[in-house]
Amino acid sequence: MNTSGHAAADVRDDTAGLRLTPFRGLRYVPERVGSLAAVTSPPYDVVVRPDGLLHLESADPHNIVRLILPQAITAGTRHRKAAVTLDRWLADGVLAPDPEPALYVYEQHGDGILQRGIIGALELSTPAEGIVLPHEDVMPHVVEDRAALMRTTAANLEPLLLTYVGEGDGAGAVVERTVQRPPLLATTTEDGFRHHLWAVTDPAEQAAVAAELRHHQALIADGHHRWATYLRLREEHPSPGPWNYGLVLLIDTARYPLRVRAIHRLLNRLPVADALAALDGSFRVRRIESPLPAALEALAEATAEGNAFLLAGDGGFHLVDRPDAALLDRTIRTDRPDAWRTLDATVLHSTLLEHVWRIPDAPEDISYIHDTRAAVEQAERRGGTAVLMHPVREEVVRDLARQGVTMPRKSTSFGPKPATGLVLRSLALD
Repeated sequence: MNTSGHAAADVRDDTAGLRLTPFRGLRYVPERVGSLAAVTSPPYDVVVRPDGLLHLESADPHNIVRLILPQAITAGTRHRKAAVTLDRWLADGVLAPDPEPALYVYEQHGDGILQRGIIGALELSTPAEGIVLPHEDVMPHVVEDRAALMRTTAANLEPLLLTYVGEGDGAGAVVERTVQRPPLLATTTEDGFRHHLWAVTDPAEQAAVAAELRHHQALIADGHHRWATYLRLREEHPSPGPWNYGLVLLIDTARYPLRVRAIHRLLNRLPVADALAALDGSFRVRRIESPLPAALEALAEATAEGNAFLLAGDGGFHLVDRPDAALLDRTIRTDRPDAWRTLDATVLHSTLLEHVWRIPDAPEDISYIHDTRAAVEQAERRGGTAVLMHPVREEVVRDLARQGVTMPRKSTSFGPKPATGLVLRSLALD
């Protein structure tokens, strides 16, 4: 068993591992858009709404958010709008398919990180098959929305981020050779990251990638809802065909480790004063008279000793830690490993949200926000409470996934995440 890096154990049966196949990528035609950077977007669940959505929509009339986050009054209208937009962009030559099937080498460089991986169409498998392992629970309404969007557009609009631990000179060697060639595209997004994409069309190189990946499992780093969506749509299309595959980016974390960040909660209807009053001695509460960076340092110090959270939304910061042990015993299920029972996300959802604050895990009550400052600003604007989280150690994520134990939804944010809009997959072309 391979215990290094960020992935599950290797697969020894050549027929049971990852099966990544080439596809004809849909890509923006540079001459038809203002710039490639202006049409890209973060993944759909990272876009801060409504501010970030409006910013991206105004960056270019063909920005990819018009497909991944179409705006209309009803869900059905939104999804049909995305399908119509996609068809129009194809007819107008804004998007065009590459001439032959390819695997795509993708590189991101910025913020002290160099990340390289391979984008392809991955044959789907269930968690029981032990090939692609989730580590978080999903929200049914999000899966339903993503499924309706994919079903209506017949397209995979953005790749999932999967990790594995590579060995030898197979896929990794193909990646390193490929990046020595001129790329298909190069762009720098407004966050300062530089992006490059190459097509791997040589059958021998594609075979080398496939041969190595057949020995490996992968862990879902980002995209649990889209993976669940892939599986739902495969059930709707049981005959062999394009619905048996999904668009993914595979990163060998032995070569290119990812960063793990927290995902924060915004409690839209709970003012900070009410949140603090409800704690009533069940947690220690301290006001932090410092700006956000120093408050986050205090949170990091507190989480080294146990569960801790930082509440914001009233113009200040409140460090909440040292939960009452008896309260945790009463509110957290006992049929899970200790590593799961002591997660900050477990304590937040099982103890604070369900028992202390009695807040349903519904979209109108809880928003999930990746950007720390945006979470604070939105809480202050709405009169709600931002619950700022500290990242989970990646070895905890890996070990729980190996045990088949999923963490509470939105427990982690691995990155950097691939830019959306650089390459799409149309199921009509496969």
